Amino acid sequence: MGEVYDLSATVRDKVGKGAARATRRENLVPAVIYGGKKPPVSIAIGARDIERRVYAGGFYTSLANIDTGQEKIRALPRDVQRHPVNDRILHVDFLRVESGMTLTIEVPVRFINEELSPGIKRGGVLNVVRHRVSLETPVDAIPEEIVADVTGLDINDALHISSVSLPEGVTPTITDRDFTVATIAAPAGVKEELRAAAEAAAAAEEEGELEGEAPEGEEAAVEETEASES
Repeated sequence: MGEVYDLSATVRDKVGKGAARATRRENLVPAVIYGGKKPPVSIAIGARDIERRVYAGGFYTSLANIDTGQEKIRALPRDVQRHPVNDRILHVDFLRVESGMTLTIEVPVRFINEELSPGIKRGGVLNVVRHRVSLETPVDAIPEEIVADVTGLDINDALHISSVSLPEGVTPTITDRDFTVATIAAPAGVKEELRAAAEAAAAAEEEGELEGEAPEGEEAAVEETEASES
């Protein structure tokens, strides 16, 4: 599970675009905590505090204990809005969480043991199909990441979600198929070798079929001989 960290905040009495702009002028980031069958709480968080948490990594898989000065709320970040030009954080959405809840969350995938993949050793390339996987997870057991082992994978092999170990109680949201997480793709040189081998095999097969066919003149002579003998 990701780190549980503390955040200090203040309750915002006013909401709306004008109030949000005024909050930002004070070097604060407007935010909201919603969910848990309780009314939403509008808050403001120090810009440096929230930026440090966002850029530290694992932000969306780590629980925050938010102290509003009136109460302490355990919450999980759900969305960060940024300025389209300067990338400044404009607003953060938090989901209020309680023990026993199950959440749907996207968790990053980390790949290991690439040096133990025969395909990669031969020059193959790890083609990541899913950098993140959507999971159903208990709120008290959110994995910070899932680890995918590519040991033994050869060129054109695929790693499916069934081959990835998940924590107890954690399941993929996609349940109707064993979806692909990554493949080992052939590099250009190997692709050419495989294509040449396939073309050579096809040519040899075609040549063998031709050798098994008698020329038309020969077939006619055989038919005449058989007719005279009868």
